[in-house]
Amino acid sequence: MDVVIFCGGKGTRMGNETVDKPKPMTEIGGMPILWHIMKIYDRYGHKRFILPLGYKGDIIKNWFHHNRKNINWDIVFADTGLETLKGGRLKIIENEVITDKFHLTYGDGVSNINLNLLEKFHNSHNGVATLTAVMPNSRFGSVSINGGLVDKFEEKPRKDFINGGFFILNKEIFNYLHNDGKTDFEYGTLNKLSEEKKLYAYKHLDFWHPMDSPREKEQLDQLCENRTPPWMI
Repeated sequence: MDVVIFCGGKGTRMGNETVDKPKPMTEIGGMPILWHIMKIYDRYGHKRFILPLGYKGDIIKNWFHHNRKNINWDIVFADTGLETLKGGRLKIIENEVITDKFHLTYGDGVSNINLNLLEKFHNSHNGVATLTAVMPNSRFGSVSINGGLVDKFEEKPRKDFINGGFFILNKEIFNYLHNDGKTDFEYGTLNKLSEEKKLYAYKHLDFWHPMDSPREKEQLDQLCENRTPPWMI
């Protein structure tokens, strides 16, 4: 299946990391996180990637151009505009998708997800889309208080399931998108699919880690030190 990776955002919460480069080019373990994400898909035999570009997209193009001898991937670079919302970016690359179903994920998160099981789950239902639901650990402990007494304390409680990316979509998804560039993906498209009972969730309870802040980048860097990181195992 084709793999689409959102690469167009500005990544403003990353601070100085994204002043001179787009967020997917932020390095962890000495390589861009985008490369790490593509390696996840490569492990399962997916080698055709479509990258909707926006903010400093030329830096992504140039990196792959200079490293092309070491990469055995078919990559489509698509300029989708600086301010285009993710749903709009997806609509723009509609004609580049050549498989009836395709993978989609964000350019800022890694996981040890089993993509074969994800695909099997997607094929088991009649929906349009499958998202991967994850349950990350909270950074903060929770306190349950009863009459002034703490009757329950959890150092690292679990949160509710959240959208962890790593989607599989049928091409029917493009019928839910518009050409004006203003279609949001999560709060527009996915909401609509949910209302129509066409959005399913595959639960992944193992490793998943986003990179939304410099602190999370440091955590990912630490996971790369002196060992194979968990998303590469």
